[in-house]
Amino acid sequence: MKSILLHIDHDQAMQARLQVALDIARATNGHITCLQAVSYEVFAPGDFYGSAIAAAMPVIKENADNLRAKIEKELEHEGVPFDWRFVYGIAPHRLLEASPLADIVLVGPVEAGSDGQGPSALVGDLVLKSPVPVLVVPKDVRSFDIGAPILVAWNGSSEAAHALRAAVPLLACACKVTLASIAESSDKARFDFPSSEGARYLSRHGIECEIVEIPRGEASIADTLFSAAQVRDCGLMVMGAYGHSRLAELLLGGVTRRMLSDPQMPILLAH
Repeated sequence: MKSILLHIDHDQAMQARLQVALDIARATNGHITCLQAVSYEVFAPGDFYGSAIAAAMPVIKENADNLRAKIEKELEHEGVPFDWRFVYGIAPHRLLEASPLADIVLVGPVEAGSDGQGPSALVGDLVLKSPVPVLVVPKDVRSFDIGAPILVAWNGSSEAAHALRAAVPLLACACKVTLASIAESSDKARFDFPSSEGARYLSRHGIECEIVEIPRGEASIADTLFSAAQVRDCGLMVMGAYGHSRLAELLLGGVTRRMLSDPQMPILLAH
């Protein structure tokens, strides 16, 4: 993946995804495009004349400039080619505009200024609308080994198939690929694409994989998948996102929402 689109913001996972972007760029001889979007669309109740927004503008711009200076200084000593795009507007919109000529978009699980509870609206918008996969990087990640084992969460859906296809460049670098599904008798009939079909697709790209069916047990699907990945020393999980409508996921909960609320490793998502 040679064209890496990196979201720049003040959130807690900024340094983590910067490091992951650098690791991917070094491994693939890639280029990092740093996109920093600043929005002045601040809603202030009763601020009919925009005085609060006007007062906040210099502070917002100064903070953005300071962050840019800090990150550019780091990048200048990394030996990785990069460019910087500073734009005005809402981050999801600007990232989507830039994504058609990217191979992957890197974001954090929560937005700057949030209470730390994911998933963020930014992640949801990008995953549903972006033509390329979205890599969500938690704040505790210190590095990204592109050759580490990868677990693909497989439920036979078209979303899972899209994620598998999007992840091929990374899967081809992994020392081991596991295609894991959660065994639930009530779900077996709904598998559109059995695991064997996913494995056959990967084999055409020269990628061997192990097919694993994991008993459901008492834990949630999200926790079961994370445990399966950790037992196999995986550095990345690949999964299809929002198999149900996003509104249903928001109201009722769902695997995507639960995984992104407390991600325990980088997760590559596609819809």
